[in-house]
Amino acid sequence: MTGSNVEADRAAMPKPMSPNARSWARFKRHRLGYRSLWLFIALLLTATLAELVSNDKPFVARIDGKLMFPIVSNPSELALGGDFATATDWKDPFITELLAQSGNWTLAAPNPHSANSTDYFSKLAPPSPPNAKNWLGTDDKGRDMFARLLYGFRVSIWFAIGLTVVGTTIGIVMGALMGYFGGRIDLTLQRLIEVWGAVPELYLLIIFASIFEPSLGLLLILLSLWGWLGLSDYVRAEFLRNRSLEFVKAARALGLSNAQIIRRHVLPNSLTPVITFLPFRMSAAILALTSLDFLGLGVPASVPSLGELLQQGKANLDAWWIILPTFALLTVTMLLLTFIGDALRDAFDTRKS
Repeated sequence: MTGSNVEADRAAMPKPMSPNARSWARFKRHRLGYRSLWLFIALLLTATLAELVSNDKPFVARIDGKLMFPIVSNPSELALGGDFATATDWKDPFITELLAQSGNWTLAAPNPHSANSTDYFSKLAPPSPPNAKNWLGTDDKGRDMFARLLYGFRVSIWFAIGLTVVGTTIGIVMGALMGYFGGRIDLTLQRLIEVWGAVPELYLLIIFASIFEPSLGLLLILLSLWGWLGLSDYVRAEFLRNRSLEFVKAARALGLSNAQIIRRHVLPNSLTPVITFLPFRMSAAILALTSLDFLGLGVPASVPSLGELLQQGKANLDAWWIILPTFALLTVTMLLLTFIGDALRDAFDTRKS
């Protein structure tokens, strides 16, 4: 066989894949999980850019030859020829008649409502059923349901991401300390975790809610105090297993410090349970915030919340348009995260080819 044929055969051979590339390939073959990931990303981007989808202020307005940008700086009615110095209500009949004049126009969001805006000129008593002006109807305070769902979903999903990042970081650090060093450090931290895990979380949340004004920051701090307990056990087990492997012993013999060994060798090989549990931790965070809001222990009333909408649905059982879309959004979100978690678990399972 000539040299050119050998080189051609080598070029035709498939290149070996890295472990991460093989895991990603297995994840892509899991069609339900892969499609769920892209659908979840689409929902996340839509909610993040909620002001472009649902907003009671136009992006651009041209009135009497003047070009203005209300979404950035909403002008007063005096600037538009009105009688009041308050910010312009773009649903006001005076503004509507003004925009109907020749040469005046606006470029607005598809849904001309914000989460906390109320149409005071509506002829329907709240809560009103779905109609042309309010696609999913209004809640018991006359606020647009579609806007409340969109903005409430954004609050829930980004709170879940923040809580997952903080809890995961603390869990990795604590699990790494216990699993890598072992001995007295492991025993001491394990006893402290047992004591801390026995503290009633809900009672402390009720106490803090009665002392401090509820806010997302306070909830993030309080829930993060317990959010790392379960994950630290998995990280600890992985570090206990990996610290005795040959490549870790070789790195220690070469004189690498403990921090270098953990960062370069042990941690990258111990992240499988962390990655596979991320979607499920996000699901738990969303349900935790929704439950606290439903009980009145969550975010302030001015912040749109899915739990607050569920509480409204419970109080207005005849207004099906409040509870059904909220329940459907929560169900779809939980299912998407569950499918993604199942796909990640299968992708990082080394027993699968």
